[in-house]
Amino acid sequence: MASAHSHGVKQILIQPGRPMQNGYIESFNGKFRDECLNEQWFQTLHQARSTIATWRQDYNEVRPHSSLGRIPPARFAELHRQRAGDAARSTSTTTQID
Repeated sequence: MASAHSHGVKQILIQPGRPMQNGYIESFNGKFRDECLNEQWFQTLHQARSTIATWRQDYNEVRPHSSLGRIPPARFAELHRQRAGDAARSTSTTTQID
């Protein structure tokens, strides 16, 4: 917590027994548990890290998410950055007409 505080990050904690106060992370935790952790039997820390990294890459870069219009999060972020860049360029390239 001290590290977060020193970087200006405000932490908002949920009430005990109220997981739906943070439904997004609860949904992710359920998917991660059901699709990755419950499907594996890790014998080494290296195996666990490798398997989790592979699952995370698939989750973020390959798998379409319904909340993002059926595209993967990495593609959604790329499109968002492009739109933000296009908007910044269009506002900086406006010309003044005399």
